[in-house]
Amino acid sequence: MTAHGSSTITVHGIGLVARQEIRTRLRTGRWKALLTVWGVVVNGLAVLFRLALESSEGFDWGDEEAVIMFGGVLLAVLVLTLLVTPALSAQTINGDRERGTLATLQVTRLTAGEIALGKLAAAWGTGLVVLGLTLPSLLLPVLEGAIGVGRFVVVVLVAGLLVGIVCAISQGWSALLARSITSVLMSYMTVFGLLVITPIVFTLAVPLTSAPEDTGYGRYSKEHTEYVWWLLAPNPVVILADATPRLAEEKRHNLDYQRDDSDPLGDIGRSVRDVRAGSGGDEDSVGPVWPYGLGFNLMLAGGAVWVSVRRLRAPARTLPEGIRVA
Repeated sequence: MTAHGSSTITVHGIGLVARQEIRTRLRTGRWKALLTVWGVVVNGLAVLFRLALESSEGFDWGDEEAVIMFGGVLLAVLVLTLLVTPALSAQTINGDRERGTLATLQVTRLTAGEIALGKLAAAWGTGLVVLGLTLPSLLLPVLEGAIGVGRFVVVVLVAGLLVGIVCAISQGWSALLARSITSVLMSYMTVFGLLVITPIVFTLAVPLTSAPEDTGYGRYSKEHTEYVWWLLAPNPVVILADATPRLAEEKRHNLDYQRDDSDPLGDIGRSVRDVRAGSGGDEDSVGPVWPYGLGFNLMLAGGAVWVSVRRLRAPARTLPEGIRVA
């Protein structure tokens, strides 16, 4: 352990805070019940989705249905998990301050960095458990051979990283705002902005890129999506879909002939790269989009962690009006 007030961060200190946070969560039975309900509901919906695919249009279950199931369930799981995630960390700091328990940690030899990272580790770990409970439904296409192990591992790692990013951002709001209800609201607004507002802003921005062009047969307006593709990059769905390894060309060719939506993840990834290429190119002429979006989100998460550490330093120079120290 380090002396109180030191800026040193140790794994031991982070572990102490994380274990205490997890014990506090498990002390109440509601978390166990909620996680059980979550796992049953999500996997149950995935089974219903599979049954619907099996019975639709008289298709026999095969690789094409398995790929559709994997992509559809994964996208739904990502969105649902990100909607649950703010509840895990949006009250970790201001909630403890409201209950008068935060000061107990701050007067120990734990540093602000250890407290912030320990709380984040506990929230992220809980988020990974939430994500992990959905894996049985995602493993079915892998066990059947329709989805490669490499593709499965990549999408799970990216999804887990996105969960950690949302945890960090939510904790940042918890540190910045005095009231826990406000930080929860802002955390959900952030997730909503990443998931919903980014495609809306992109759609509204595309017409603004129109420019007149002369083809020799007349003039017409041409939209240049290559100027505004970056507006889609931070979207978690775009990041996950574009980062997903593509199906083998032969398998993709066979699937495309049977269904238009044969590979939800691959279709979104190809569409986004076409947007980046614009009307003058195609997906093969540009690089991936996901590193830019993931990099932007990681910077947001890093800034949120920095805010959390700053707000946890003791002694505090100022406190929000109406907030007690202990």
